[in-house]
Amino acid sequence: EADQGRGDKALRVNLFIGPEGGFSEEEVELAESLGVVVFGLGRRILRAETAAIAAVALLQYEFSGL
Repeated sequence: EADQGRGDKALRVNLFIGPEGGFSEEEVELAESLGVVVFGLGRRILRAETAAIAAVALLQYEFSGL
């Protein structure tokens, strides 16, 4: 859990990095049906290790007030 910079509540984030070809429509639908907020980085295709770093940096920026 990370401290949410915009309030006192802790924020829990589960980050899923997909394959180079992206998640299938069925996988996205399943995730959404389970309450997952699905987002992407546009048309950019990143290596898994780069995508993870980029996503965590964006989360820190958004929720930690970097």
